[in-house]
Amino acid sequence: MIEYKQLGYIGLSACDTTAWRTFAGEYLGMQVVDGSTGGLALRMDDRRQRILLEPAQSDALAFLGLETAGREGLEVIAARFKGLGLDVQQGSPGECAQRHVEELIWLRDPDGYRVEFYCNPTDADEPFLPARPIGGFRTGELGFGHLVLQTLNFKEMEEFYLQTIGLRLSDYTDGTPFRASFMHVNPRHHSLALIEFNRPGIHHIMVEYNFIDDVGRLYDMALKDPESIAVTLGRHANDHVFSFYTFSPGGFMIETGWAGRLIDVDKWEPELIYGPSIWGHERHWLPPERRAAAQAILETAAEKGILEPTSVTRSPAFKLEDV
Repeated sequence: MIEYKQLGYIGLSACDTTAWRTFAGEYLGMQVVDGSTGGLALRMDDRRQRILLEPAQSDALAFLGLETAGREGLEVIAARFKGLGLDVQQGSPGECAQRHVEELIWLRDPDGYRVEFYCNPTDADEPFLPARPIGGFRTGELGFGHLVLQTLNFKEMEEFYLQTIGLRLSDYTDGTPFRASFMHVNPRHHSLALIEFNRPGIHHIMVEYNFIDDVGRLYDMALKDPESIAVTLGRHANDHVFSFYTFSPGGFMIETGWAGRLIDVDKWEPELIYGPSIWGHERHWLPPERRAAAQAILETAAEKGILEPTSVTRSPAFKLEDV
């Protein structure tokens, strides 16, 4: 079985880096660092960056980076991919320097996204300094958060990420209110997910805060511009995260959450989930019939009295001696 440590970074092509500077810093609280080519590096922890933004004519996912277990792990993965006849490319010294990794290889998925595999990332020389007072992001060994892609080629993309790349299936939906597969690489419930949709692109990016108070304050900020809220406060049925969604400068959504579920990767068995959320998460952008289906799921969960525990480890917000 292929072993990955985390989904460590993503790269975005951005039409308006100025808007992103404000959104990422003043709103999300990330540390924004100017890049050498006019782009931005977004810091969330001691890593030099978790998100890279480069100026472009359109907003899109430029790449995603999966961390391997050192150079040896990268060599094993490269040999496997080449054995499958895949077009494996070597990352240039400039690309490695921009990502602050020792080495990387890459290939493209069925939708054309560049998927990078890297080893031995370096930390920044200076501690993480958020743009405004927050209690930090839940990253570290769990990775930057999660990425959800919408696709017209659901079957091909699912086979690529599960069978070819070797991610592990966490759970899935059967089409109510949409078809989706959620995949993990470490104890974070999912680092990547696919949703069947009528156009390709980023569905949303999730970043997780250490403190529920930071999500609440962020919601207060979002309420000053209610039209910016894409999905209201709620809690997901699969990863149990407490979150809401905002429209980003790139047009896709940013989920901001707290207390995402951790799983035992050695014992986990994939399961069919009854729906996306336990409560809340009103999705105004869904067509009427899908909104009705989503509402019916919430009503059923309420009638059954479904309750889920909260993950209380790996965050400075929790004092285990008090639990």
